[in-house]
Amino acid sequence: MLVGPPGAGKTTVGGLLAERLGVTFRDVDHDIEASAGKPISEIFVDDGEPAFRALEVAAVAAALGSHDGVLALGGGAVLAETTREALRGHRVVHLNVGLSDAAERVGLNTARPLLSLNPRATLRTLLAERAPIYAEVATIAVDTDGRTPEDIVADVVEQLNEVSA
Repeated sequence: MLVGPPGAGKTTVGGLLAERLGVTFRDVDHDIEASAGKPISEIFVDDGEPAFRALEVAAVAAALGSHDGVLALGGGAVLAETTREALRGHRVVHLNVGLSDAAERVGLNTARPLLSLNPRATLRTLLAERAPIYAEVATIAVDTDGRTPEDIVADVVEQLNEVSA
């Protein structure tokens, strides 16, 4: 499982990590969009954040029960206690990113509804509020600032091997 804030590289690193490990990759955000039949940004606008979070909890639970490859969780998935409980016993990688790199990576992406108004300030707040939660659920943590996805994957694989040994 990969967790981390917006811009940490969960989807990019997840795909490469799955390839390196010879397993499949799944992104819970894509599962939510498929089940809802619309993009996450529209779910937020049409149905509100609580409705999205309910879909997210269900999607994470379904993915944890059926997927044995690399799984990327949305940045806020760990906010739900049920999701944090479900992650216990799994190898969870926290992709850590600083404000500058995260802001550069997400830009002014309107597909990220929580960042649509004052993205930099909102991102700063999300990073600060969620960091302890990511640390709580993580088996390992990998810093991503200033690094290529391939370098991050190599670090994740190395740390996973150390945890398994």
